[in-house]
Amino acid sequence: MAGKRHGSWHLRMLVLVSTVVVMRAASRDYGDALSKSILFFEGQRSGKLPPTQRVTWRRDSALADGFGQGVDLVGGYYDAGDNVKFNFPMAFSTTMLAWSITEFGKSMVGTSDLQHALEAIRWSTDYFLKATSLPGVVFAQVGEPNSDHSCWERPEDMDTPRISYAVTEKSPGSEVSAEIAAALAASSIVFKSFDRGYSRLLLQRASKVFDFADTYRGSYNDSIGQWVCPFYCDNSGYQDELLWAAAWLHKATKATFYWTYVTENIHNLSSFTEFGWDAKHAGINVLISKYILINSLDSAPFLQNADKLVCSILPESPTLGVEYSPGGLLFKPGLCNMQHSTSLSFLLLAYARYLKSANKVVQCDNVVATPSRLIRFARGQVDYILGKNPPNTSYMVGYGRKFPQRIHHRGSSLPSVGQHPEHIDCKGGTPYFSSNEDNPNLLIGAVVGGPDINDSYADSRADFAHSEPTTYVNAPLVGLLAYFRAHS
Repeated sequence: MAGKRHGSWHLRMLVLVSTVVVMRAASRDYGDALSKSILFFEGQRSGKLPPTQRVTWRRDSALADGFGQGVDLVGGYYDAGDNVKFNFPMAFSTTMLAWSITEFGKSMVGTSDLQHALEAIRWSTDYFLKATSLPGVVFAQVGEPNSDHSCWERPEDMDTPRISYAVTEKSPGSEVSAEIAAALAASSIVFKSFDRGYSRLLLQRASKVFDFADTYRGSYNDSIGQWVCPFYCDNSGYQDELLWAAAWLHKATKATFYWTYVTENIHNLSSFTEFGWDAKHAGINVLISKYILINSLDSAPFLQNADKLVCSILPESPTLGVEYSPGGLLFKPGLCNMQHSTSLSFLLLAYARYLKSANKVVQCDNVVATPSRLIRFARGQVDYILGKNPPNTSYMVGYGRKFPQRIHHRGSSLPSVGQHPEHIDCKGGTPYFSSNEDNPNLLIGAVVGGPDINDSYADSRADFAHSEPTTYVNAPLVGLLAYFRAHS
């Protein structure tokens, strides 16, 4: 009997140890993922790189941007795997980086991640100050996209036209101008605690750019559409960007004018479930909801629409409006699906915190969605991205044991300048694009477009819809990872 009890004890200990090992293996290192998600932005930098640059296979690029138009437009970010600076999605990425810090930055205090995140925001806002430096002019794009997309070359080698495209009083672009205003206003809140002079500069410029966007209304589709389309056409109109910018300006200033602007115009927006670089509708409602809940104001229609957003996303909701893969990844129509997973998860996580502070829940007909349920949903999406999925693949480059190796990204897929100092011209990069070899340079932290709706991922450079990373996928993920690192 003693021998059996002894053997049983060993068996129980073996099971316990095995369970602990499995749990540790299955857990996500949110801190590591956070650091890498921020590092990604250094790999997307355009312009003169600083001595502190950590992605060392990248070098200076596009050092004469804007000079042909008599303005300095050096800096900013390449949005994805190409070499064009599309200011509309760049501004949205900046706004979401700033929101990540204003909402979850406390979870990053005392770490190098916070400093690197501030640097990531400032790399963009410094550029946007340049892009809005001329009265009555807002630069919306740098780089002729058709010629750029016909070449596969490193940003350091670019020999395609670096034309700068602007919107003006006579050729307006309210959506791109208002999104830049939102980015500057949101960033001014971030820097208020770190550099008050810079914060004031950002806020002053945000106000001026908003006035320009609101006074001279029109879509940049009509002004410079032959260059911004089909890449980043505005398909939702510019009204949402105007309200989004006003909401951020109100958050930064508490000025009655901006609050009145939002409340009097919110009824012009019919959607409540869209959120991303093109459509800000759901983000407006969630952002405003915090102010409403704190101050016990009339909630119509902001809280109602924020609740509808929740009910359109949660899988158990009777009014579900999205699809899910068998492994649980949220899906919406369009390219680069992972942008929906990160952006919408960010909104639900932020809204959960606001609801919890007000001791409220969301009622989806007969289903009650508590703040903790919203948080679990967001964590599930983040965990999927980091490898908790049927193929056990991390969709963040450099994170985990298995991740994409052949991402659709010029700089990553071509030999670095350090390894191949000779110029690689437009078509000289084609063999590298067509190769089945892994990319020679790891773009650490890049999150690709993700698998298809059946949880399948081909890891093909040519399959850009699934293998291309973008700044607007990573930006909201920074906030999500910051939260879950502190609350894992």
